[in-house]
Amino acid sequence: MKVLRFYILYRLPIIAILIAIGLWSQLTHWDTATVWICYILAGISLLLYFMMGTMRIVQEAITDGDPELAMKYIKQIKFPRLLFKPIRSAYYMIQSNLFLAIDDLGAAENNIRKSLKTKSKIVGDVEGTNLMQLAFIQLKKGETKEARANLQAAIKAGIPDKESLAACYLQLSSIEIQRKQNKVGKEYFRKAKALKPKSEELVKQIQQMDKHISRLPG
Repeated sequence: MKVLRFYILYRLPIIAILIAIGLWSQLTHWDTATVWICYILAGISLLLYFMMGTMRIVQEAITDGDPELAMKYIKQIKFPRLLFKPIRSAYYMIQSNLFLAIDDLGAAENNIRKSLKTKSKIVGDVEGTNLMQLAFIQLKKGETKEARANLQAAIKAGIPDKESLAACYLQLSSIEIQRKQNKVGKEYFRKAKALKPKSEELVKQIQQMDKHISRLPG
């Protein structure tokens, strides 16, 4: 993995070295095979630089719980519009998550909207996940009406995992109760509870809401 990380981080210098070796081999008539190998490897590396960037090690840093390192790696991507479509969508989503972590809500929303615009049939539709992220950002900004609409749209578009779907239902339940729509809020809560989420945060939220919601009329 260290070799791969080194290659990704120093891809441009490696490309320059490969081209230099290829040129030297060509000018000195040393070995035709070496010339072609160097040029082909340089060409492939250049394509990978523009189409994949540093996203592999960005995701590794996030998995390791190091957002600062992830931010450092993601800043090395200078041409995000040239990224392969599924990777471009992931790039904007991760950017949004990183900005959300530091409470830069404007940048977080801007990036998730860009991810929403980048659709790819190769990895399936992640519109639901993006809409959910947008809704949570809007809630932090106090835009409850817009967040409610996007949470409903996210569920309709499809949420890939039970934990995220339960989080959507819980948030909608809370919003509807605030709107005095207790019957609707209870129904959303029932759906969230039925999913039996396992994350500690969601379990606590369900336990707390369970005590409160049973006392509400409707």
